[in-house]
Amino acid sequence: MTVKYRCRHCETEIGTLPFDADETILKLHLFEVGEIDDYIEKDANGQTTVHCICESCEDSLKQFPDYHALKKWLQ
Repeated sequence: MTVKYRCRHCETEIGTLPFDADETILKLHLFEVGEIDDYIEKDANGQTTVHCICESCEDSLKQFPDYHALKKWLQ
């Protein structure tokens, strides 16, 4: 199984990692690094995608802290 990491704001694919454990272990790992279970998506084919934030969007959040109130600011 692979896990795709995609920016939840601009939809840029950040990377793909091989992951040989079940989804419970993945959720525990994400919880440890501060991610919330709502950001994990599993499609009908079993592909797991983690929606996180890319460096570019993180820089935008630093410049415009009001964006934190928005779930997605890029259209």
